[in-house]
Amino acid sequence: MRAVRSRDTKPEMKVRRLLHRLGYRYRLHRKDLPGTPDIVFGPRRKVIFVHGCFWHGHSCPRGARLPATNVDYWRRKINRNVERHAKQVEQLRAEGWATLVIWECQTASEHTLLEWLNEFLSA
Repeated sequence: MRAVRSRDTKPEMKVRRLLHRLGYRYRLHRKDLPGTPDIVFGPRRKVIFVHGCFWHGHSCPRGARLPATNVDYWRRKINRNVERHAKQVEQLRAEGWATLVIWECQTASEHTLLEWLNEFLSA
């Protein structure tokens, strides 16, 4: 698991390129915020998390499958990730931050992703 990256993943880079193309500027991985959001728009008080489907237990086919071995370990690990993220989002909202979660599988459609980003950031 040492080889699994938490920053600069392909889905995250795709989202960042789209945001830059749209003219938005942002900060990355602010450690002073709960959950260290992937993309932070400070003056707008908005953050974006780009989650891997497997690691965060998404309901898509990739996120719903578990490895064939050591199933209990992986189930507990993924459930802890889901619970931790829910608490972090709750803390961010309590501090006045708006959050958007983009799943790895949702980055396939660039058109839809552009619509979501525009809607989230313009509101």
